Amino acid sequence: MMKKFFAQAYLWMIIILLYAPIIIIAVFSFTDAKVLGNWTGFSFKLYANLFEGGINSSLMKAIGNTAIIGIVSATFSTILGTIAAIGIFNTHNKRYKMVMTSLNNIPILNPDIITGISLFLLFVSIGVTQGYTTLTLCHITFCTPYVVLSVMPRLQQMNPNTYEAALDLGATPFYALRRIILPQIKSGMISGFILAFTLSIDDFEVSVFNLGTNGLETLSTFIYADSRKGGLTPELRPLSTIIFLTVLILLLIVNYRSAKANKKQTV
Repeated sequence: MMKKFFAQAYLWMIIILLYAPIIIIAVFSFTDAKVLGNWTGFSFKLYANLFEGGINSSLMKAIGNTAIIGIVSATFSTILGTIAAIGIFNTHNKRYKMVMTSLNNIPILNPDIITGISLFLLFVSIGVTQGYTTLTLCHITFCTPYVVLSVMPRLQQMNPNTYEAALDLGATPFYALRRIILPQIKSGMISGFILAFTLSIDDFEVSVFNLGTNGLETLSTFIYADSRKGGLTPELRPLSTIIFLTVLILLLIVNYRSAKANKKQTV
């Protein structure tokens, strides 16, 4: 009995430590105080400033850059990660499959700062000017392995005989891929896209080394530079709250649809 109590207490303590800062930011996003922790009364002023353009242009550019890079990198990461997952899954050589899986896991386990420095040195060595393109390539590079991990479990749950049956009935490999495999792994692809987009928004270490010197900023680098000035722009509080709620809602929708699809398959 005591063992169960301490286990649940430990779990709740971890949950509180993880979500307490987010809840604090969300609460103080409904006051127009410039300093976090100073409650000056309930207000939607910060949200109004965020949507009406009452914030500095640097933050708006950083938000736009982050959204564009995140969507583009998540899209390409989902495509590349799905292709890679299908290729690894269909490999009949167990040793080769194990090697490829291990190689896919190395970028995930590798510290982000090492990845950022490595990509920075790569672009410098080949003489490529850093900017939008290089930063997007960097994000695609470190996001793709996570998409592979998201898609692989769906492939393992899939019945491989359906693909072979489609080929036996005269379907081309591409048609069988589009009509048989992709619909069954769609939930994993969506989860991978959301994860890649979230990682792209969240990234700082890789971005700070590969922004270049043309004034390009992402949300993470803007927040870092803003904090070094002695404080944070108040509108970052409602922005952080909106991002968190958006990701949370998307995950709930994906999990609900995945659970509903699994229930249909079992019936």
